[in-house]
Amino acid sequence: MASLKSILAKLFAKRIEIAILKWSNNPIETQEIVFKELIKKAANTQFGRDHDFKSIVTYQDFAERVPIRDYEDLKPYVDRVVAGEQDILWKGKPLYFAKTSGTTSGAKYIPLTKESMPTHVEAARNAILMYIAETGNSEFVDGKMIFLQGSPILKEKNGVQLGRLSGIVAHYVPKYLQKNRMPSWETNCIEDWETKVEAIVEETVPEDMTVISGIPSWVQMYFEKIQQKTGLKVGDVFKNFNLFIFGGVNFEPYRAKFENLIGRKVDSIELYPASEGFFAFQDKQNEKGMLLQLKSGMFYEFVEASTFFEDDPKRLTIGEVKIGVNYVMIISSNAGLWAYNIGDTVEFTSTKPYRVIVSGRIKHFISAFGEHVIGKEVEQALQEAIVTTSIRVSEFTVAPQINPELGLPFHEWFIEFENEPEDLRKLEKQIDASLQDQNSYYYDLIVGQVLQPLKVTVVKTNGFKDYMKSIGKLGGQNKIARLSNDRKIADALYGQELTK
Repeated sequence: MASLKSILAKLFAKRIEIAILKWSNNPIETQEIVFKELIKKAANTQFGRDHDFKSIVTYQDFAERVPIRDYEDLKPYVDRVVAGEQDILWKGKPLYFAKTSGTTSGAKYIPLTKESMPTHVEAARNAILMYIAETGNSEFVDGKMIFLQGSPILKEKNGVQLGRLSGIVAHYVPKYLQKNRMPSWETNCIEDWETKVEAIVEETVPEDMTVISGIPSWVQMYFEKIQQKTGLKVGDVFKNFNLFIFGGVNFEPYRAKFENLIGRKVDSIELYPASEGFFAFQDKQNEKGMLLQLKSGMFYEFVEASTFFEDDPKRLTIGEVKIGVNYVMIISSNAGLWAYNIGDTVEFTSTKPYRVIVSGRIKHFISAFGEHVIGKEVEQALQEAIVTTSIRVSEFTVAPQINPELGLPFHEWFIEFENEPEDLRKLEKQIDASLQDQNSYYYDLIVGQVLQPLKVTVVKTNGFKDYMKSIGKLGGQNKIARLSNDRKIADALYGQELTK
C-alpha cells in the first residue's frame, strides 16, 4: 500500500508537470518575459549603467550594447562584488559565491543571488517530480537518498558565504527529505574524498537506499567500495535502489560498467547543473536530451561553435536555433551574469520542446591538425565500440601525439578498462572508423595521410584516480577532461607511470 508521502508526491508532480508544460509550450514568449525582467531589474546596477540598460527595448539593443564575455572579461566587475561592493552586477549583494577552479587567474567566484538560488533547488526538485509524473513511480520517496557532493562547510568573504555549489545546495534540502537524506551532515563535512567515501559506505550499507546521485566517475568509486566491503552487487545490497541521478559528464561510456556493478538496470535522470545556473534536466525517460530551463531567470543566446572565434559571430536567440548544430551557449541571468560564455557547447535534439545535450567544451577539443574533434564525437565513438564488445570502461581521455617516435602523428586515447579487450588493435579500428564517420575533417586527414589511425594506451587500474589525486582534484565536482589540444594530461599519466 502506497504511503501518504508517496501519494502526495504524485499529486505535487502532476501540478509541476502542468506548470512546466505551460512555459515549455510557449518558449519564445517565456524567454521574452525573462529578458525584459532581467534588464529592468539590473538597470540601476553599475553594469546596467555602463551598458545603458535603461535604453534597451529589444534584444537587438542588448546584443549591440553588451558583448559576449567569459569570466576573465567579466572579472573586473566580479572583483568589485567579491570586495563587498553592492549593486554592481545585480542589485544588492549576492547570497553566496560558488567557488570553482580552472581559469588562468586561479579560482572563479560565481555569484548566487536571492533570485537565482531558488532556481537551482527548484530545477533539481522538478527533475524528480517530472520522473514521477511520467512513470508513476513514487515509492522511492520513502527510502533513503544519497547525494554525493562537496562539503557543506562554508567560509565567508567580505560578508558573503563562499563554498562549492554542491556544498551550498546541501543547505537547501527540503524538510520533507531531511530524514531520508544521506550521508549524515558530519560525514558530508569530511574534506578528504577517499576518507569521505569510506565513511559514506559505512553509513549507507545497512540502509534502504532507493536513490543515488552524483557525478558518474565518483559514484562508480562509491559502488566499487561497497562491492569490496560486502562482496555483493550494489543492487543486492540495496534491493530497492531503482533511480540514479547524475550530471557533469555523459553517462553512456560508464553505463555498461554501472550495470555490472549494480547487477541490473536502473532508471536514470540526467541533470545539467553548473555554478552559473541549472540549465536543463531530463524530463522524459525515452527522449534524447534534457529540457532547457527557459523560465529560471536565465536568458539564452547561442553562437555556432564553428564561427565562435570569428571577430563578430552571429548571436541567436531560442527561436533561431536548429537541431543537430553545435552551439556555444551564452547566458544572462538573475545572478548578474551578462552575455556570459559558460564554456559549454550544446546541441538541440528537439525544438518542441527545446531539449539539449552537452556536446563538449569550447576549449576542450582536438584540432592540432584542423580536425576539430569534439567531446560528443569521442564519447559516441567509444560507446559504439562498447556496444559491440564486452568491454567496460572506467575512465578515458584523448590527446594529440604530434611528434611520435615512428610514423605519422595520431590521436592517443588513454583508457582505463575494467576488463581489457582481447584484441586492442580491433578496438582501435572500431573507434577510429566511428570517428571518421562522424567527423569529415578527421576522415580527410586519415585518407590524406596527414594522420595515422588512433592508438589506445591502457591506463592502470585507478590510474585516473591517482592522477586526479596528484593534482588535488579528487572527488567532489571535479572530472577529467575528455579532450585536450595539448599533452599536459598525457604527459602526467606517463610521468607518473600510470600507463601500462
